[in-house]
Amino acid sequence: MMYDDLKEFERDCVSATVNEPDTIPSQKPDNPVEIEIELPSLSDIKSFFGRLFRKRREIDLIPYDDAESIEGNLFSQEGAQSPPDYGEDSMEMLVDEHHDMTSPKPFGVSSFFDSFRGKTIKDIPLYDVHVHGPLTEVTLPTHYQIRREYWVREGCSKTVIAYNRKTMFNEYLVYEPSLSEFEHELLERLYIDLRDVLLLSDEELDEDRRQLIMDKVYELIRGYGISLSKHSLFKIEYYLSRNYLHWGRLTPLMEDPYIEDISCDGNDIPLYLFHITETNIKTNISFTEDALLSLAFKLAQRTGKHISSASPIVDATLSDGSRLQLTLGKEVTARGTSFTIRKFRAEPFTPIDLLNVGTFQANQLAYFWLAVENNKNLLFIGGTASGKTTSLNAVSVFIPPLKKIITIEDTREIALSHENWIASITRDTVSDVDTGIGMFVLLKAALRQRPEYIIVGEVRGEEAQTLFQAMNIGHTTFSTMHAGGVDAAIYRLENPPLNVPRNMLQSLDIITIQKQVEINGKNERRVDEIVEVAGIDPSTGNVLINSVFEYDPMTDSAKYTGRSHVLPHIAKAHGFTAKQMNKLLWEREQVLLAMQKQKINGYFSVSKIIYVYYANRNLVMKNINNLSMFLV
Repeated sequence: MMYDDLKEFERDCVSATVNEPDTIPSQKPDNPVEIEIELPSLSDIKSFFGRLFRKRREIDLIPYDDAESIEGNLFSQEGAQSPPDYGEDSMEMLVDEHHDMTSPKPFGVSSFFDSFRGKTIKDIPLYDVHVHGPLTEVTLPTHYQIRREYWVREGCSKTVIAYNRKTMFNEYLVYEPSLSEFEHELLERLYIDLRDVLLLSDEELDEDRRQLIMDKVYELIRGYGISLSKHSLFKIEYYLSRNYLHWGRLTPLMEDPYIEDISCDGNDIPLYLFHITETNIKTNISFTEDALLSLAFKLAQRTGKHISSASPIVDATLSDGSRLQLTLGKEVTARGTSFTIRKFRAEPFTPIDLLNVGTFQANQLAYFWLAVENNKNLLFIGGTASGKTTSLNAVSVFIPPLKKIITIEDTREIALSHENWIASITRDTVSDVDTGIGMFVLLKAALRQRPEYIIVGEVRGEEAQTLFQAMNIGHTTFSTMHAGGVDAAIYRLENPPLNVPRNMLQSLDIITIQKQVEINGKNERRVDEIVEVAGIDPSTGNVLINSVFEYDPMTDSAKYTGRSHVLPHIAKAHGFTAKQMNKLLWEREQVLLAMQKQKINGYFSVSKIIYVYYANRNLVMKNINNLSMFLV
C-alpha cells in the first residue's frame, strides 16, 4: 500500500502497534484519547525500513563458534514461529519490575517510534543467579560417573569431571545454557544485527559493556515485534557477552582457576587441559576447521599480532596475561590450526602461596630474602612447567621497595608491586627494513638506565653474554633457563648460542633447580636443590658449586646441608657475627610463618608487610602476631 502523506502512515502504524499481532484492529472508540506523537523524519523512516527489510546477504561468519546455522528465516512464515506470550514471565515485565515509568505511554507506540531513532531503554536488568536462579542444567550420559563438579561462572557455566566407563579415563565436561531452535536462530540474527548498532557515541564509551549490549539487544528484540521469557533473555545475554566480551567457547576454560594450560591439537580434536588436581585431561570441546581458523584470527587480533600463511606462527600475551602460542592452518602443523594457552593468575603467586603448596620451605624463603636484599645474582633452572618463572616472580617480592628494577621479556609474565619498575618487552619485525627489537637490544638499553636489579624472563641467546657482563660490573640480575641440572646449565651457558666465558660464570651466586614430582598421584612442583657458585678451581678450571638445600623425596622436605658461602659473605660485608646472621634469618622466617598462619597471602598484602619490615623491622617483630594491622 502506498501512502499519500504521513498522516495516513501514522494512523496505520499506531493501529498496528497498539493491537496484538495477527488480530483484527479494534473499532475506533466513541471518545478517542488524543495521543501526542512526535513523528520521525523522512530520513529516519527510510533508514528504519532499509534496516528492517534489507536483503539478507550470505553469512560467511559463524555467529558463535562452530554451531551449525539453522535453516529458515526467523521472520518468515516458513521459518521458526515466534514464541508464545509469556505474560508475567516476559522480558517486558522484567523491565517494568525494575524501572519506574515516569511518563507512561501505551505500549507499542513508544517502542515503535523509538526504534526509528535508535533510542534504547537504559539499564535493562542483567542476569543475577541469586535472583533469577541457574540457567544451566547438567544431564550426563549413562556411561559417565561424576567424580567432581563446580561452577565456573555461577548459574551459567559448570564443570563436571566424570569417569568415562567406555574409555576408563576421567574427562572434563563443560556445560552451558541450552538453547531451543528458536533461541538459537534469534541469537544468530542478533549477532548479525548488533554489528550495525554497536557504533558507540562518546557518552556510551564509558558505560558498562555488558549493560550496553543488553540495552541494544532489548531494543532490537522489541523492533522484531517478538517477546521472550526472562529465562530466554538471560541465555541470550550469556552467549552474547561470552562471544563479544570474552573468548567464545574458550570462556569457561579461561575462567576456571584450576586450569593451567589449554591445548588445541588440530581440527575436530578434543581440547586437552592441564588441570591442577587432574593433571592432563580431555574435554568435550572441539572445533571444526572453519571455526578453528576463525578463532585463530580472533586470538591473534586481540593480542595485536598478525597471523597469515606467510607468518603462520604467533607468540603473544593475551589481555589477561596468559601466554599464547598459535599456529595457523596446515602450514606448519599437519593436523590443522593449533594453539596452547598458558594461563597465569590475575594476582601472581607470593612466597606465602609457594610455602602453602610446598614448593619452598620457610627457611629456604628466608635464605632467598637475605640473598635478594643483599644483591645476589639468581638463576632458576628446570624443565618446562617446573615453576621457574613463578618462583622468580615470587622471590622478587623481597626486592627493597625503592630500588630501580628493569624487567626484560618476550611475553609479559613477570608482575611486580614495585613502583620504580620499567617493564620492557621485545618487538617482532614489523616491516622489511625493521629488524625488530630483541632481548639483546633491550638489555643493552637497560644498562644505560642505571638499574639496581635486572630481571630477564629467560636467557636463550646472545643476551646471556650481556647479562653476565652486567653481573660482573655490579648489577644484580635474576633470570630463568631451561636445563635439567647444574651441569646442564653450565654446559648450555658455555656453548652456542649463549657463549658465556667460564670465568664470567663465577659472578653468578645462586642456582635453583626446580622440577615436577609425583606425590600421592598428583604432580607437584618442588625445589630439587639450591646450590651456590663458589668460584673457579684454579688448578682444573672447573666451576665450584656448593649445595645448600637438597630435596628428600621420602619425606617431601628440603634439608639444609649446614654449608653456605653466600651467608658468610653477607655477614662479612655488614660486619655481622654468626649469631647476628642467624637472628636475621630467624626473624625473616618468623615473619613468613606468621603470614602463613594468619592467611595473609595476597600479592599486595605480602608486599606491604615486607615493605613495612624494611622500614621498621622492630615494629613488625613487635606485632608479629597481628600483621593484619599493617594492611589497614
